[in-house]
Amino acid sequence: MLQGRSLVGWSRAAGGEGTLHGYNAGTGERLEPAYGGATAEIMDRAANLAASALPAYRALPRRRRAEFLRAMATELEALGDALIERVVTESALPEARLRGELARTTGQLRFFAAIVEEGSWVDARIDSGDAGRKPLPKPDVRSMLRPLGPVAVFCASNFPLAFSVAGGDTASALAAGNPVVVNAHFSHPGTAEMCGGAIVAAALKTGMPEGVFSLLFTVGREIGQALVAHPSIQAAAFTGSRKGGLALAAIAQARPEPVPFYAEMSSVNPVFILSHALGERSDALAAGLHASITAGVGQFCTNPGVIAAPAGAAGDRVVAALAGKLAATPEAPMLNAGIFENYAGKVAARSADPRLRTLACGKGSAPSLFEATVEAFLAEPDLGEEVFGPSSVLVRYGKFEEALAIAHTMEGNLTATIQMAAGDEGEAAGLVAALETRVGRIVFNGYPTGVEVCQAMVHGGPYPATSDGRTTSVGGRAIERFARPVCYQDTPEGLLPEELREGTTGVRRMVDGKYV
Repeated sequence: MLQGRSLVGWSRAAGGEGTLHGYNAGTGERLEPAYGGATAEIMDRAANLAASALPAYRALPRRRRAEFLRAMATELEALGDALIERVVTESALPEARLRGELARTTGQLRFFAAIVEEGSWVDARIDSGDAGRKPLPKPDVRSMLRPLGPVAVFCASNFPLAFSVAGGDTASALAAGNPVVVNAHFSHPGTAEMCGGAIVAAALKTGMPEGVFSLLFTVGREIGQALVAHPSIQAAAFTGSRKGGLALAAIAQARPEPVPFYAEMSSVNPVFILSHALGERSDALAAGLHASITAGVGQFCTNPGVIAAPAGAAGDRVVAALAGKLAATPEAPMLNAGIFENYAGKVAARSADPRLRTLACGKGSAPSLFEATVEAFLAEPDLGEEVFGPSSVLVRYGKFEEALAIAHTMEGNLTATIQMAAGDEGEAAGLVAALETRVGRIVFNGYPTGVEVCQAMVHGGPYPATSDGRTTSVGGRAIERFARPVCYQDTPEGLLPEELREGTTGVRRMVDGKYV
């Protein structure tokens, strides 16, 4: 039964800073229970408890952390239909989508468990000493990645499971050996409490130290901001708006001891259609673009917000077909009232913008498509800003150099897509060279929506897609955000981490310049 209280270690905290309710995203009906917002004292207790859990948790053998992550997945699955029913109510997302998202959530927990167990992610390196080296002895030098410390995780609205309480940021931070304090998203507090309870159950069953996980329900911004500023917190991860991400990033950097802040903030995920692809599969392109723009009512971080297509008759056919499909797509409930109001307001502004031609624009949350000239798009960057929802801006280019100029001048993005066919290889190579500096993932002959959880995935990109374009929030490398290299010189064997000791450790290591 939901209790409407924050989880601080193994205890429940009633809160008192305002009252938070979940809402039925489809009907607007207020849901029970009420959630008392975490006070500054509750937040302080959670952060300090995380700090007290750090020494024991980071010292656990790899297999113990892996057991914890797998137990989390099992406990989430045990929630069954009750969890799905609550998250459907709070998000208005379809049941099939959410069952898939739950599978992704539990799958990535087991994915990180396997990474922890295998162990090579720590990048263990050993350079053996040589006491006889002249003119000076060579020291024995060893290094590996070690946990940063307690991590604050801010949940996303658009993925109430996979980027939320038990999502990728929490999974990768715990995998790296860091306790976590999660700030729940106001859109789905019931879902958050159920997932948080599952994590606590898993922690108790696997003998984790109290404080390895806490969950805060907050009203307003103050407690979340104070959490990032708290001296016990050593890193933070955020998925949400650019405004929110930049505000928290500034707090993380203004601390007496600045800490890493990893924010995924905004992206328009441009799609570049090349001429031979246009002539070869125009109908498929219109259908694929429509599906990608409208997926999740446009509330994915990877929906295409800009489309660059050749001018001419073939392009006209694709544009007409896409506009027709979008115009025929009805509105649907969005994640919360704030997202709906923001989308409707920005679409209305685009509809009235003399620089844009309206190709499709329904009411409310219905999809929209606008067209800008190449000249206007290149000269006025605001035409390429993100609208969070099923909206896209089409730019028709005459010469390929214009498409290349678009690629060079766009802000940093999570993805870019190139639709090509035989004969487009030269132009595609030019786009790749430009886009490698502007995005984290380049997709060929597909669509940006859909992010595979695997070792090679990069779900990040240059600013403002993320606050640090060197990182990813999905895939095996996500764990590296929450660790830093530590070097041990002439260290007694018994004081070394297991992965750096002599003998067989079961971990791939670089020893004297060679991997063994």
